[in-house]
Amino acid sequence: MKYRHRWISGDRIDLPVGKVVCVGRNYAAHIQELNNPLPDDPVLFIKPSTAMVNLDQPVQLPRNRGEVHHETEVSLLIKEPLTNASEHEATQAIMAIGLGLDLTLRELQSQQKTKGLPWEVAKAFDNSCPLSGFVAVEHIKNSEKLEFSLSVNGELRQKGTTDHMLTSIPGLLSYISRHFTLLPGDIVLTGTPAGVGPLQSGDELELSMNGTFSTRTRCI
Repeated sequence: MKYRHRWISGDRIDLPVGKVVCVGRNYAAHIQELNNPLPDDPVLFIKPSTAMVNLDQPVQLPRNRGEVHHETEVSLLIKEPLTNASEHEATQAIMAIGLGLDLTLRELQSQQKTKGLPWEVAKAFDNSCPLSGFVAVEHIKNSEKLEFSLSVNGELRQKGTTDHMLTSIPGLLSYISRHFTLLPGDIVLTGTPAGVGPLQSGDELELSMNGTFSTRTRCI
């Protein structure tokens, strides 16, 4: 089924499907677990629209490409163009907030890192960005401190709080907009906390945010 932006209720959001801008290495504990250096600036990469899939569908894992790791992240749906935006302008451009998985071919990513090459072949493959439905910003309590988690087969794997980010959400959007324009319908994934790990066919997943919503799906 073709991806469409949706509210958590399942109703369609009337915005085009654009690109996904992803932020790497934005939680110190995750940086440490992968033995990566602390970045001076946010690390950015892009997933195309073909990476997006709704989380109410089963998560399709690539076959014969090594371990596929989950990276659970807060997702931001953009409603206004952002170019060289201030942090205030960036905040005003967020239409809604949800959760997403940055699925990663970890062995391939490690090979790319060793060679000093880009990560997209390990990050931007088809269906590599499962996304929950979105909740309008005005309906989220304490949107400055979002708590979110991923459980796999009933076991807590990842738990994060956005106030532990190295760069805040307004700061991220402002920084991104200085390098390339964000358009209505684009999504920003804001980084993953510690606890990333492999997924297997048959795994049952539950993603939750702030007591606002939870989404269940499974891997195939």
